[in-house]
Amino acid sequence: MQTTNYNHRYILGISFISALGGYLFGFDFAVIAGALPFLQEQFGLDAYWEGFATGSLAIGAMIGCGIAASVSDKYGRRVGLLLAAAIFAISSIAMALATGRDMFIAARCMAGVGVGMASMLSPMYIAEIAPAHLRGRMVAINQLTVVIGILVTNIVNYALRNSGEDAWRWMFGLGAVPSTLFFIGAWWLPESPRWLVQVNKVTQANTILTKIADSNFANNSITAIQKSLTSSTKTNWRTLLNKAVLPAVLIGIGLAVFQQLCGINVVFNYTPRIFESIGASQDDQLLQTVFIGCVNLVFTILAMLLVDKLGRKPLMLLGAGGLAILYIIVVQLLGAGSASVSWFLLAAIGIYAMTLAPVTWVLISEIFPNKVRGAATSVAVLSLWAAYFILVFTFPILFEKFKDSTFYIYAAICAIGLLFVYFKVKETKGKTLEELENVMMGH
Repeated sequence: MQTTNYNHRYILGISFISALGGYLFGFDFAVIAGALPFLQEQFGLDAYWEGFATGSLAIGAMIGCGIAASVSDKYGRRVGLLLAAAIFAISSIAMALATGRDMFIAARCMAGVGVGMASMLSPMYIAEIAPAHLRGRMVAINQLTVVIGILVTNIVNYALRNSGEDAWRWMFGLGAVPSTLFFIGAWWLPESPRWLVQVNKVTQANTILTKIADSNFANNSITAIQKSLTSSTKTNWRTLLNKAVLPAVLIGIGLAVFQQLCGINVVFNYTPRIFESIGASQDDQLLQTVFIGCVNLVFTILAMLLVDKLGRKPLMLLGAGGLAILYIIVVQLLGAGSASVSWFLLAAIGIYAMTLAPVTWVLISEIFPNKVRGAATSVAVLSLWAAYFILVFTFPILFEKFKDSTFYIYAAICAIGLLFVYFKVKETKGKTLEELENVMMGH
């Protein structure tokens, strides 16, 4: 049997550049945790506005998903990534210069548009360009850059904590630097060969595929892509309701919603508030965000090593079950005002980073048929951001009312998620996107 020669350096290079969108996602996601104590003072935020200011990122992200779907299907994945990078840069400066609460929320909503576009396009682009045996690891690079973005942002926030009442402006404004680097890098990216075949630019697709591997790989890939597109009509949203496609779409939505409602992102976004409840100082609260970022990074790297070996489903089950147990312990320790709650919150972050965080994105990038991938991915990611908004908007209100018992709600959601994954999610490791299309559609 003839072995294929892959250009691993090229594959890794384009995966890392496109995954810079993940870094910016991580930045905008994490920067609010360090800035919230300053914003509360600057704009007089109560629990409602605290939740809304945090969740406004998700409102923009939902808009961004819709924009990304139409732009990526009409003009290509690369153009969508360039647009996302420009939006990131402009919104970072706008947040830093905000003169009032409403202007800040509008700018954060704009940042969310960039986040929504990148959260959909980066993993989809990598999945479409990476060979099957490397795809899980390459898509997980996107999650790796997300957590590097979170860690670097937490360290910068901690370093800026004593630099005056305008420290938060620097926290947000510095996002313009990686945004500009992402924009420059995206110019270098090739277009997705799957999209090029879809718009009948087969010669260009062949050129890119022969850079990824040899001509035999290129020819086989083009044949498989064309075969998967033969029954394709022009994709519209109604296509997603087709009974052959709908089961995959519903599973994608279920995975996306569960990844958020499992509750871990309240630990990322509201670390200061949670640790304030057990009497930690502001310095200690911000230091905890750095510890969380470190654990998040280490366990994401572990996930990258495991996702193509252990498979997607075992990791998802481990994440759901592990979080349910840890949340119950967290409730007891928060109620007792114990500082040791930190260790169990870090364990929860570690389990999430190794399982639900990266694997959900891998599955969303894999399970949809080629002909509806753009639209179906955007619906799943739209659902993810809607769930994130619900989670972070409600947490300050719930925590004010129920205190530590709020984590019982997330434990129950994790138990439901465990059953959903066990009964509804199929293993996808090692299969091409075209083979998965047959598995998901019952062929």
